[in-house]
Amino acid sequence: MPQSPRSAEKPRIRPDREPLPRDIKVMLAAAFLIALGFGLVAPVLPQFATTFDVGATAAAVIVSIFAFMRLVFAPAGGALIGRFGERNVYVTGLLIVAASTAACAFAQNYWQLLVFRGLGGAGSVMFTVAAMGLLIRLAPPERRGRVSGAYASAFLIGSVLGPVVGGLLAGFGLRVPFLAYAGALLVAALVVRTMLSGAGTDGPEAGHAPAMPLREALRDSAYRAAVFSSFGNGWVTFGVRMATIPLFATAVLQSRPETAAWALAVFAVGNALALTFSGRLSDAWGRKPLLVPGLAITAVASGGIGLTADLPAFFAASAVAGFGSGLLGPAQQAAVADVIGRGRSGGKVLAVFQMAADTGAIIGPVVAGLLADQLGYGWAFGITGGVLLVTAAAWLPAREPSKHSSVVAED
Repeated sequence: MPQSPRSAEKPRIRPDREPLPRDIKVMLAAAFLIALGFGLVAPVLPQFATTFDVGATAAAVIVSIFAFMRLVFAPAGGALIGRFGERNVYVTGLLIVAASTAACAFAQNYWQLLVFRGLGGAGSVMFTVAAMGLLIRLAPPERRGRVSGAYASAFLIGSVLGPVVGGLLAGFGLRVPFLAYAGALLVAALVVRTMLSGAGTDGPEAGHAPAMPLREALRDSAYRAAVFSSFGNGWVTFGVRMATIPLFATAVLQSRPETAAWALAVFAVGNALALTFSGRLSDAWGRKPLLVPGLAITAVASGGIGLTADLPAFFAASAVAGFGSGLLGPAQQAAVADVIGRGRSGGKVLAVFQMAADTGAIIGPVVAGLLADQLGYGWAFGITGGVLLVTAAAWLPAREPSKHSSVVAED
């Protein structure tokens, strides 16, 4: 059937002046505090591990153990959400990570640090999966991209400030940022506990929505592609970026520890720049037009980091990688929300999606660390970029999951 001229028009991004729901704003405030605290620790964690006389691979394991515990505990986290509700699980997860992070500050050897950091992974997956469930439940379907972009932006603002402050705090000792992170998590838990409404998020009533069967989701080509790209994004963004880039900055570029903090901040700035439009664009144009180029840009820039020989090139590659990540992030999360739908619970579906990212975050730093030790950082970052290019290719045959592009375009 031929399209009318209006329906054939390319969707446009229209200004969305309607304010976000109050509960979404509470989630944004908590996300900022969590990211701020995480940014304090990220630049110093691998370096803190090396103070116990271990190499790059062992330092990378400190990052991977956190993701490994997230992976192992993810199914239980989904079950807890069904029993106690998203808000209760969210707050409990924050408190667990706060306690484990404070314990890291007092670790006396590598193995203590490994255990304390690993215990935090269980709490981390609790609040991460609970947050995704809350966003799907609270966000209007036609504004999923905007809400996902706003949530990511809150994280990024914290990420811009966190590494800089963390690098400065490291001057007072590498243990200080861990205590500051624990404090930020306690404040975030207080905000969510006291300000987020309990309607549909606490206790048995949270489980009234029918659960989407995992088998049904796996039959959807968009969900399969999202799980694959989540794996690649976890490998690069949550694994190698946190574990290997700080070591590259000090070992190859011979820079001070603060340089790693600035590199993470530059990545966050590039990410934030893309987030200013990527959420709305994914609502208007669909998810794939953002996901495929975002994955490709991040892949090329991440692979290029290992070829840089000076700080300007290093910072430039980090910024471009951050920009690509900002393109794909909101679209990827909104794509999973499209698959689940607002009227259903996605506990197992979200858990598998998150487990894919954690699996990448476990494997990525270890593989990159081994490659860096044996072949050099050029190989480490080259393989990292190649993994993400493969995940970009996986989206090409997948269906477009967005069902609301025309609604947004006509508003």
